Amino acid sequence: NTSALKCNEGIGLPVSVLGPCASVLWEEERYTDGSKWRFLEHKGPVFAPPYEPMPDKVKFFYDGKPMKLSAPAEEVATFFAKMLEHEYTTKDIFRKNFFKDWRKEMTPEEKSKITDLNKCDFSDMSAFFKAQSEARKQMSKEEKQKIKEENERILQEYGFCIMDNHKERIGNFRIEPPGLFRGRGDHPKMGMLKRRIRPQDIIINCSKDSKIPKAPPGTKWKEVRHDNKVTWLVSWTENIQGSIKYIMLNPSSRIKGEKDWQKYETARRLKKCVDRIRNQYREDWKSKEMRIRQRAVALYFIDKLALRAGNEKEEGETADTVGCCSLRVEHIKLYPKMDDQEYVVEFDFLGKDSIRYYNKIPVEKRVFKNLQLFLENKQPEDDLFDRLNTSILNKHLQELMDGLTAKVFRTYNASITLQQQLKQLTTGNVPAKILSYNRANRAVAILCNHQRAPPKTFEKSMQNLQTKIDDKQSQLSTARKQLKAAKADHKASHDEKSKKTVEVKRKAVQRIEEQLMKLQMQATDREENKQIALGTSKLNYLDPRISVAWCKKYGIPIEKIYNKTQREKFAWAIDMAEKDYEF
Repeated sequence: NTSALKCNEGIGLPVSVLGPCASVLWEEERYTDGSKWRFLEHKGPVFAPPYEPMPDKVKFFYDGKPMKLSAPAEEVATFFAKMLEHEYTTKDIFRKNFFKDWRKEMTPEEKSKITDLNKCDFSDMSAFFKAQSEARKQMSKEEKQKIKEENERILQEYGFCIMDNHKERIGNFRIEPPGLFRGRGDHPKMGMLKRRIRPQDIIINCSKDSKIPKAPPGTKWKEVRHDNKVTWLVSWTENIQGSIKYIMLNPSSRIKGEKDWQKYETARRLKKCVDRIRNQYREDWKSKEMRIRQRAVALYFIDKLALRAGNEKEEGETADTVGCCSLRVEHIKLYPKMDDQEYVVEFDFLGKDSIRYYNKIPVEKRVFKNLQLFLENKQPEDDLFDRLNTSILNKHLQELMDGLTAKVFRTYNASITLQQQLKQLTTGNVPAKILSYNRANRAVAILCNHQRAPPKTFEKSMQNLQTKIDDKQSQLSTARKQLKAAKADHKASHDEKSKKTVEVKRKAVQRIEEQLMKLQMQATDREENKQIALGTSKLNYLDPRISVAWCKKYGIPIEKIYNKTQREKFAWAIDMAEKDYEF
């Protein structure tokens, strides 16, 4: 391990990252970017099971009459039936896209007859799937164990690969089954049919000297590659947005750990020069060149608001999504004064995944004046930064610091915000500290605009939690009365037995008070987080060593912050972070 560390001084990988592979790194002179391999062998993907037609007793009705559908049309109908009670199926764009794609799967006879989605009745199908779901819940232990054993067998066969003499866990080795695209936010393609992925869609990546995965009988792969400059094992192009999907190594794998570590180290390097960069773009606000002023204001937004650069849109995507560089005049409004604040900018646009970004933020006077200048003589559909694009910005960022991108700014600002918030908010017992952590995480999620729709079961779970709180308050009231009575009894008798009773009742009150506080904090936490997605920033933008160090400092079990999968992903950070770690 020591030798491996010496040979890897360029990247400075700690022993906890290298782990058992250190000697291999030394012997094979592994590439310093951690992304190239010498040998890769795997079994390929696991495809979704073929469609099983509905039982004859389960009917689809059109205009009140039962109608037998062809297998392709019936399969797509089941996708809608399974979502029948979800709010998606009430949205006009979802229904329109679904019906258009569904008709493509129908026979000519079905097309001529089924012309109005409002006349379609999927309720019998929906009831069938609900019954199936309930039956799965009621399965015996033996039946559940049989399924568990089969899943374990598939995992052992397809869930691991050999990379450079190491057995590595594969992440998503199962191909996603066909279904209806949901998207995030108000995505214009929601409801479209996600087609079944077949072997002829698949590109396999492995070593020339490995045992190449066999395609299912009677089929063949689209292509077999031997590209050791990438870390994916399988890829294909999905039909909705034309984006490439990958089967990769599990987040806990050695290469993933190295890449993660490097990502956060790059953000830590930004910390050392961020003041210089900020001073520079402030100076550039006064430049005689308009292009430099625009670049400097855009960089200010990327830094201050954690905006994305603006190159998120997929090829052929119809959603009108933008980032910082592609903002248009119509996306901002300027207010010299608003709500006792000066120089306020109001943002309103669709960002990545069609998530609305809405924010009113006071900015520095010179930024405000520059924005007024940028808006002069422009129409609503004109570019705000008409002399800037992502290529120009990224080139400038590279000149400021090697490896600097807009995402590095997001990672830096997210991590530094978490660290600062934890210092300010951490207080109280373990439940209070966990609430403090989630509030700190929420500050980051708000900064990064990580939103979600309230969970479907939110109201019901909150009602259940409130019932528990009410019951606990009733228990506390009873326990306090019992303590009061015990104290009165002891005051009258002064014997040892009554004294012990008082102590027992006092401890009971304390225990119930702690339980009540824990439940009340859970309720507060859930309510505050119902529309905020905490997981995205926790997994992608927050240096895990901050969270691990915080846990170690305050004696918080790490499983209270990271679930099992997350602990596997951040094993390197759990090993190396000390309680005094500073981002």
